[in-house]
Amino acid sequence: MENNNNIIAERQAKTVYREGDKCIKGFGSGFTKSDVLNEALSQSRVEETGLRIPKILDVTEINGQWSIVSEFIEGKTLSALMKEFPEKREEHINLLVDLQTEVHSKNNNLLIKLRDKLHREICGSEIEATTRFDLHARLEGMPKHDKICHGDFCPSNIIITDDGTPYIVDWSQVSQGNASGDAAWSYLTICMSWGEETAERYLELFCEKGGIDKRYVQRWMPIIAAARLSLEKPEEHDFLLKWANVV
Repeated sequence: MENNNNIIAERQAKTVYREGDKCIKGFGSGFTKSDVLNEALSQSRVEETGLRIPKILDVTEINGQWSIVSEFIEGKTLSALMKEFPEKREEHINLLVDLQTEVHSKNNNLLIKLRDKLHREICGSEIEATTRFDLHARLEGMPKHDKICHGDFCPSNIIITDDGTPYIVDWSQVSQGNASGDAAWSYLTICMSWGEETAERYLELFCEKGGIDKRYVQRWMPIIAAARLSLEKPEEHDFLLKWANVV
């Protein structure tokens, strides 16, 4: 059982904690066995692509909670390093983009489709009906790709080991779809956490390295903002609502 000293993160009825060389994600009563098994299966499918991610070791019940047991990766998050070494911001953003580009180079057609996930989340948002209709129409008109999309790719989900090896963690939102949708999510996250200047630099590098028109990624932003509103995070509400209404 976890104790307060071992807790790594707590969010949305999930607790992530360390136990020796293992990382355990415990799910609250709102999650069914199938929810947990589906998350573990999706992460396993990503693991099979060869990306550097923690390997799943077990799915089991611990103290009445369904839990996913994986490798514990010792190191610092990229977020922590960005705070510790602000003079290396450009280097860190470059690394973030390179890692995300590597993720997008992989495919697995058994993962859920990003498009279907976003449609469902937009339906669950507070956006008024006319805007929701426009967002659904825009989403349906976007090119349909099958690239692996992390779904919450940001500096806090990158762990850098002592020897400089990066690992990507937290694959609970993984899907297959259009990489620019994944980048739009990252842009909004970085903007809220690090400010518009850092977010813009991230977007410039992402588009430059991928040969993508910046305006194309920007067309995804209202879609992603509306979908994120369904998560009902008060601290994000006003920022996301503003972006969702840009449509």
